[in-house]
Amino acid sequence: MTKRRSQSRGGGKSARAARAPAPQMSLKSRLLLGFPLALALALGVLFGPAGSWAFWQGWAFLAVLFVPNAFTFFYFNRHDPRFLERRLQTGEQAEEQKSLLKWGKPLYIVAFLLPGFDYRWGWSRSLLGPVPLWLTLLSLAMVFLCMVLVFRVLKANRFAARTVRVEAGQTVVSSGPYSLVRHPYYAATVVLWLFTPLALGSFVAWPAFVLLIPLYVLRLLNEERILREKLPGYSDYCLRTRFRLVPFVW
Repeated sequence: MTKRRSQSRGGGKSARAARAPAPQMSLKSRLLLGFPLALALALGVLFGPAGSWAFWQGWAFLAVLFVPNAFTFFYFNRHDPRFLERRLQTGEQAEEQKSLLKWGKPLYIVAFLLPGFDYRWGWSRSLLGPVPLWLTLLSLAMVFLCMVLVFRVLKANRFAARTVRVEAGQTVVSSGPYSLVRHPYYAATVVLWLFTPLALGSFVAWPAFVLLIPLYVLRLLNEERILREKLPGYSDYCLRTRFRLVPFVW
């Protein structure tokens, strides 16, 4: 009897141990692992279709995109890791947002594959002529400035999550970029997509990136409805800050 009870108690401990959640990877470890994986994916998406490592626009684009992005992540890892944890969370709750992600992912994939294929087969060169060097350099500078603006937005609003939701203790942010438009993060992203294909030396890919913009418009309209319903003070903020995305336009 004693032996059986001992085995039963041991079995209970084993069962509880089996049910215990696996320890989560630390935030720093996730960053150190995530950046090489993201870079490897970007290299495959850009240089695989290009069929050549000589695609210099691809290298320049990755530099102006990843350097400020890496700075942003490691800055918040040091100064506000809780905010960074929030930024790393995925999984939309609103059905409208889930639908936008479902239909938007294929378009993102096509948009980012096109510049590489354009480099390989010369569609822009044969149809419209090559993208001028000055325009490529200007577009690369605009991509960099958009990433700087994204950092400024995230620094101003520590509740700027990747998913649409309202959290406990969240307040309305109306200073800095939020005093100009209600969705400065989306504004920076829209400008980023307008200049990305030109930074990658492709006229042909530009329409595909333009098609991404309506997704952001639909996303922010749904987000505003949720914020008006659940975030105290947001409706008053909308009255004070009239423009959603483009200053003096809309």
